[in-house]
Amino acid sequence: MPQRKTHSANTKAKAAIDAIREDKTTNELAGIYGVHPNQIGLWKKKILEAAPMIFSRKGNQELKKMKQEQKSLYQRIGELTMEVGFLKKKL
Repeated sequence: MPQRKTHSANTKAKAAIDAIREDKTTNELAGIYGVHPNQIGLWKKKILEAAPMIFSRKGNQELKKMKQEQKSLYQRIGELTMEVGFLKKKL
């Protein structure tokens, strides 16, 4: 069974942007990037759906909130790891 190809985010973005430009057909882009034409269409659709979020303030606020939450979770993980180490020494 052939193994699936994985494409980097950079490659996906380039393919989607090329599809948005419409300089080449989807089939031509699929040949260039070595993927099925439907995949090019999916990447194009995904980038067009995400575009408004990039420029919205709400999206930026959500991103900041997620980063802050991630920071506090990592801090809590560190605290719990230290507690586990301490308890292992006591036993």
